[in-house]
Amino acid sequence: MELRARIQDATKAAMKARDQLRLSTLRLIGAAIKDREIAARGEPGEGKLTEDDLVALLSRMVKQRQESARAYEEGGRLELAEREQAEIGIIQEFLPRQLDPAEVAAAIDAVIAELGATGVRDMGRVMGALRERHAGQMDFGAAGALVKKRLMG
Repeated sequence: MELRARIQDATKAAMKARDQLRLSTLRLIGAAIKDREIAARGEPGEGKLTEDDLVALLSRMVKQRQESARAYEEGGRLELAEREQAEIGIIQEFLPRQLDPAEVAAAIDAVIAELGATGVRDMGRVMGALRERHAGQMDFGAAGALVKKRLMG
């Protein structure tokens, strides 16, 4: 089932179940998708978002909430941090399965070997290939540090 349809079905189910946290999070996702479509109207494709666009949007939403949760924890606002964590869990239901650290390392090694990358100047090509193959499946900030470490020595 297409990602957009899964989100709409989940929203309807949350309404019927009267699950306020889930419903508000799903509505936030829907609003973010609509905002992105409106912003994309002038671009080629007439504002239609692809599955990859939706995955990238959801990944950004997760990252924003992780940063907010961290800030709330540092500020001693644990109830707000817990809400952010709950929202992260709901959003992640619609993302591809996240690779574990061993799988991330294996994916990096495979791309480096396949591209014949030998130094830091090849980092852009390696990261591009990783993004293409594993969109939404790993934290590319952390992966970038691992790629750089592997390419340097």
